[in-house]
Amino acid sequence: MTVDSQGTASAAPQDAPGRAAEKSPTPPPPSGPKEVLQPSRGRRSLPSGLLPYLLVAPALLSMAVLLLYPLVRNVILSFQQLNRKEFITRETVWTGFDNYTELLGDPDFWTVVVRSIVFTALNVFIIMAIGTGIGLLLNRLGKKMRLVLSLALMFAWAMPIVASVTVFRWLFDEQFGVVNWLMRTLGFAGYEQHNWFETGFSTLIIILILLVWGSIPFVALNMYAALTTIGTELYEAAKMDGASGWRTFWAVVFPNLKSFFMITTFLEIIWIFKAFAQVYAMNLGGPDRGSETLPVFAYIEGVGQFHYGVAAAISILTIVMLIAVMSFYFRLILKQEEEL
Repeated sequence: MTVDSQGTASAAPQDAPGRAAEKSPTPPPPSGPKEVLQPSRGRRSLPSGLLPYLLVAPALLSMAVLLLYPLVRNVILSFQQLNRKEFITRETVWTGFDNYTELLGDPDFWTVVVRSIVFTALNVFIIMAIGTGIGLLLNRLGKKMRLVLSLALMFAWAMPIVASVTVFRWLFDEQFGVVNWLMRTLGFAGYEQHNWFETGFSTLIIILILLVWGSIPFVALNMYAALTTIGTELYEAAKMDGASGWRTFWAVVFPNLKSFFMITTFLEIIWIFKAFAQVYAMNLGGPDRGSETLPVFAYIEGVGQFHYGVAAAISILTIVMLIAVMSFYFRLILKQEEEL
């Protein structure tokens, strides 16, 4: 019983605290047994270590079918004598290492090997030098000019090989070639119907220009992408020290992009060393087989001369040479990773 200011008595509920307690938002704990979620019997989780192998398995299977099986067949064929007669009669004649012995004792084979190595080294050097320069230029240009130059590089890179060879053959044509016309316009004599494909050396020079032209975009665009990973503070520090552009390249750019140069050079060596379509389509390895590289030499010996066993041996020796170069570069890359 309570009395207000006017003296009126009123009854107040005595159990208010109890009602407030009954309105508590916390529900009472369940009195029944706890339910445990069981995984469905139809699904079974794979072991964590097995899933990556299952994801890679389709790619490995495709490589085994498309690459490993032909490689094994090629190795087997290199130990056989498979000429025109055996090809027609389907006779298998095992010769052991005779094909390899014949090749290693053939001076023409070693001439092609030396030519291929020198041709590859010169190509890769020019490609890396010009591609690096264009990549540095892309890093310094404005947005509009960088876009124009990048599109030009992409168009050159995307041109099909046969189309590019056709264009270069027209440029160096005897009668209607642009190069002969340009040389006459500049005042040089002796370029009326000059045959640029008369010797193997001049043919290789034209092929070299073609390969350099088609490979520079890859190096230049990758070089520009790699340059974006170098902080601007390094360039500013070199500028404050008074370093020239050449000194900045060797002190800032090259040390930070050493792995890029190694990997790109390695890829270009493989690309140039195994180049076949450009060399064969330009002049069929001629004249007088004077512009043959190892892949073209193997093709002509196999398809042209019907010496398939010898051609298989040439291809195996080519792969061995590439593996030797690969092992050298892999050692350098692993050594660099250990230093880091």
